[in-house]
Amino acid sequence: MSKSVSETIANVPSDLEKLVSDLRGLLDSKTLDAVPEIQVLRKKLDEGIDTARESALSAAREAARQAKDAAKAADQYAHDEPWRVAGAALAAGAVLGFLLSRR
Repeated sequence: MSKSVSETIANVPSDLEKLVSDLRGLLDSKTLDAVPEIQVLRKKLDEGIDTARESALSAAREAARQAKDAAKAADQYAHDEPWRVAGAALAAGAVLGFLLSRR
């Protein structure tokens, strides 16, 4: 059974979090403390996680800003051109009503 794109995208953060948790658990093993490269790997992992979180937060902020700007533009257009908006809504309702009545 295949997943939809939205389901796949929705699962990415939890899958990534699980992967990071598993990797962190492996690197936190006290038996690996004797390996000098482990300290470097731990530091890189922590830095990578911090960078990824900051990037995700930045992308979310930008998406929210763009959505807010689009909503403001739509609101302004509806106030500037109320008859066009009403006409478009009427046309969409007529098409939808026509399609539903054919069932």
